[in-house]
Amino acid sequence: MKNALWFVLGLAGGFVVAHLVNKDPRGHELLAEVDARITEFTDRIGDAYRDQESKIEGIAADVRTAAAEAVEAAKGAAADTVAAARDAAKPTD
Repeated sequence: MKNALWFVLGLAGGFVVAHLVNKDPRGHELLAEVDARITEFTDRIGDAYRDQESKIEGIAADVRTAAAEAVEAAKGAAADTVAAARDAAKPTD
C-alpha cells in the first residue's frame, strides 16, 4: 500500500513539474523535442513491426502452398496405389 501511495505521489509530482516546465518557453521547446523523439521512436517501432509481420505472412503463405501441394501429391499417390492394388487383385483369365 505504501508503494502505491509513493507511485501515485510520483505521478502527481511529475504532472505538476511537466505543467510548470511547459509554461516556460524553453521548457515548452524541450517538451516538444521530447515528444517529437518519442513519436519518431514509436513510428520506427511500428514500421519495423509491420515489416516483420509482412515477412511472416509471406512465409506462412509459402508454407500453406507447400502443404497444399504435398496433400495433393499424397492424394495422387494414394489413388495410384489403390488403382494398382485393384489391378493386382483382379483375377487373370
